[in-house]
Amino acid sequence: MDASAIPMQPMAVLHDHLDGGLRPSTILELADEQGYTRLPAPDARGLGAWFHQGGSGSLESYLDAFEHTVSVMQTEAAISRVAYEAGVDLATDGVVYAEVRFAPSRAMRRGLSRDAVLEAMLDGFQRAGRDTGISVYGIAAALRHESDSVDVAKAAGRYVGRGIVGFDLAGPEKGFPADAHMEACRIAKEAGLGLTLHAGESDGPNSMWRALALCGAQRLGHGVHVVEDTSFEHGIVSNLGAFARRVRDHRIPLEVAITSNLHTGSWTNVSEHPFGALHAAGFNVSINTDNRLMSGVSMSDEYALTSRAFGLSTDDLTEITVRAIESGFGDWSVRRDLIAGIRNRGRIVEDR
Repeated sequence: MDASAIPMQPMAVLHDHLDGGLRPSTILELADEQGYTRLPAPDARGLGAWFHQGGSGSLESYLDAFEHTVSVMQTEAAISRVAYEAGVDLATDGVVYAEVRFAPSRAMRRGLSRDAVLEAMLDGFQRAGRDTGISVYGIAAALRHESDSVDVAKAAGRYVGRGIVGFDLAGPEKGFPADAHMEACRIAKEAGLGLTLHAGESDGPNSMWRALALCGAQRLGHGVHVVEDTSFEHGIVSNLGAFARRVRDHRIPLEVAITSNLHTGSWTNVSEHPFGALHAAGFNVSINTDNRLMSGVSMSDEYALTSRAFGLSTDDLTEITVRAIESGFGDWSVRRDLIAGIRNRGRIVEDR
């Protein structure tokens, strides 16, 4: 398949971090406005190169770069700008549906409340939607290694029906099980939020089981280490363990970000990555950026990489996109219309 055709493919992203996708030029301007003097480079080109975490080799090292982005997201104006630019950048790339996540507690260093952070983020998303037509929703994240997840869930619940559609647990996975935050997950679910938890990114099936069975997650952020409960030989899933079978047969959405997985050291070569095998075996996998700045990627990059690496056709990519939108937490009438438009577009192209 010609990779140059991929950017025209309508795309959907379920796993994109707001603080992992800033424009380097915006970081510089916001740092100047807020008096932040610790940036590791003085110009946009140097910043872009520094933020690229392709050689980090571990999730923990990869996450270190976020200190600088969140440091310039400490005012409502800055958060709204970053959210607006995220929506615009995704739409310009061809994304029609997006769920973008952020941990509001990280933007409270200068006195903002969680509600103020969420309102600023939603303001940016709504402006981007009006200007570009993209449907973009917010997911509020708490951090596994922090103790304020209940407060985050309560704040997020106040914005159900106003643009916040999900709750997430992010941050270091090993040593910080999802079920340590079961109360927050309960509060989020009772408020009507979708539950998507990071699990199976740097830890194995037990981490995923805890997120699903104990916390009630509806989707899993990454989830690629489900392959540890399969027989995975020569790029083919030949046998499923009981847990992997549940993930496949119950259609648990796995929000896969191939480039990010390579950068955090889960796999060293794209040819060894299990996305293609999981897709072929019937798992509900979607294509995601994770962090556009830190991984130096766009959604069209990820679609092209996935197509090249695993021999996926335009029809394959269309079905992956449709399943991603079906797995979304946003307004169903919006998602239904987007799915119909994507399917109709495919029929028009085929008729030609």
